Amino acid sequence: MAMKRAATSAIKSVASSGNPLSSTLTRDLHASPGSKKIVGVFYKANEYASLNPNFVGCVEGALGIREWLESQGHQYIVTDDKEGPDCELEKHIPDLHVLISTPFHPAYVTAERIKKAKNLQLLLTAGIGSDHIDLNAAAAAGLTVAEVTGSNVVSVAEDELMRILILVRNFLPGYHQASSGDWNVAAIAHRAYDLEGKTVGTVGAGRIGRLLLQRLKPFNCNLLYHDRVKMDPELEKQTGAKFEEDLDAMLPKCDIVVINTPLTDKTRGLFDKERIAKCKKGVLIVNNARGAIMDAQAVADACSSGHIAGYGGDVWYPQPAPKDHPWRYMPNQAMTPHISGTTIDAQLRYAAGVKDMLDRYFKGEEFPPQHYIVKEGKLASQYQ
Repeated sequence: MAMKRAATSAIKSVASSGNPLSSTLTRDLHASPGSKKIVGVFYKANEYASLNPNFVGCVEGALGIREWLESQGHQYIVTDDKEGPDCELEKHIPDLHVLISTPFHPAYVTAERIKKAKNLQLLLTAGIGSDHIDLNAAAAAGLTVAEVTGSNVVSVAEDELMRILILVRNFLPGYHQASSGDWNVAAIAHRAYDLEGKTVGTVGAGRIGRLLLQRLKPFNCNLLYHDRVKMDPELEKQTGAKFEEDLDAMLPKCDIVVINTPLTDKTRGLFDKERIAKCKKGVLIVNNARGAIMDAQAVADACSSGHIAGYGGDVWYPQPAPKDHPWRYMPNQAMTPHISGTTIDAQLRYAAGVKDMLDRYFKGEEFPPQHYIVKEGKLASQYQ
């Protein structure tokens, strides 16, 4: 079967390279017959779980696949308890076969956890973005990592557009005035602008970045993008976006910067104090990609000094964000918990995608190629 071939190839590759993890590869990695132990890690909905029958992305909803899995004889354990040596997830690491997690409440799959997981074969992300997994360790161990590519790209792009408008129009102070009984138009208007005519640059123009550019075009903005590769010429023409090969040359041109790049070894801490200083004074930044792309304290300091006039997003590091995270308290922020990609519509899409991949896994069939993040010991191009 396909999974067996992939596992065999990975074992040979790692063993020949002398990888220190190769000693862990005595386990049987293919989708062998029989009952599987599947663990899902999701956020808990508590009293909100029963308010929407399509709320499947939480612990209580369990992606809507419990009955299907258990009817086939598989064991399905779902928890939100994912941190520390005594957490519920840790109890199941040694004998689980499949681990499902989401970017919104990520189970951090470290090299240490991978080494302990002697039966682990498959890591699935319910959503997009698998940086909560040590992908190099997963590749070395011959594991398959996959996500539901495209499942929530519209959701995230719409949210980015909303946050851009919230920051540009200085919406939040007005909302707080209305809620607290105040009325001071000047306190809002002195830094409220139109989006039309502003220069917006996206750092990354993959699926989400392209959707954002398409949605910004009717606002008559000057659109720029930086990426590893240029977009298709037809899409460039359609959006009117201009390619900027040099990120540091693009940043001073932008009134608004949107982060749309995956978190990799190359992008971790990409926006440190020095790079933020290259942005235009008074820049607005929206980041729905990953919190660790930014130097958290550098962002907070730049917001306090006014170099960043507003910062909005829903991604933090770690997640859930600690109560003392500096972004909670910095001025002119439009932050929320990680919610942009977990709308009800997105949940239904990524739940269906997870079910499809599990079904293929049980049958030993290949996944859609775009879903693979680690396959046969190799990382997908965006993580290389």
